[in-house]
Amino acid sequence: MVRLTRSEQQARTHEHLLRAGREVFLRRGFLGATVEEIAADAGYTRGAVYKHFGSKEGLWLAIVEADAGTHFDGLRTALRQAGDRDGLIAVLGGTANEEAAKWTAVTAEVLAATAQQPEIATQVAALQQRHDDQVVALLTEHFERLGIHPTLPVEHLVITVGALGIGLALRQAVIQGTGPDVLTQILKMMLPST
Repeated sequence: MVRLTRSEQQARTHEHLLRAGREVFLRRGFLGATVEEIAADAGYTRGAVYKHFGSKEGLWLAIVEADAGTHFDGLRTALRQAGDRDGLIAVLGGTANEEAAKWTAVTAEVLAATAQQPEIATQVAALQQRHDDQVVALLTEHFERLGIHPTLPVEHLVITVGALGIGLALRQAVIQGTGPDVLTQILKMMLPST
């Protein structure tokens, strides 16, 4: 068995905690998850979570940052494959998989839980702004490529679609049957055919 260096051990612990955090948040929600449960699922004590991430909120932020590249790569690929307005709307309003819908509901919980915590809210807002900026750049490129003229600025469209997506995912978690049709219809109004 090869002995890991201290740095390698720390990186491994970090990854185990990220994975366990993601799984526990998906299983129990952000509010229902505890630092103790996350640490136990990863095979560590809660002190490891605090050492690596500072808090449960810090762990959530780290998970979002760690997953951002994969998320944007998937979105970039899907948008490239969209050959027309309807294809682009299908990408933006399409049926997300169950895990993505659960993660969106977890995000809604995080926003509600951190709204009154200025330091965490500032970090969440900065993270959201970075992600929004990337989505705005992607959409702007593909709107131009497809000759689509949104009814509102792309920045506002991204905020609106994000807020609707979070709200609809949270509603779906509580009231079954809220499908992507609502978002698709709104997207059609915001992205009229020429």
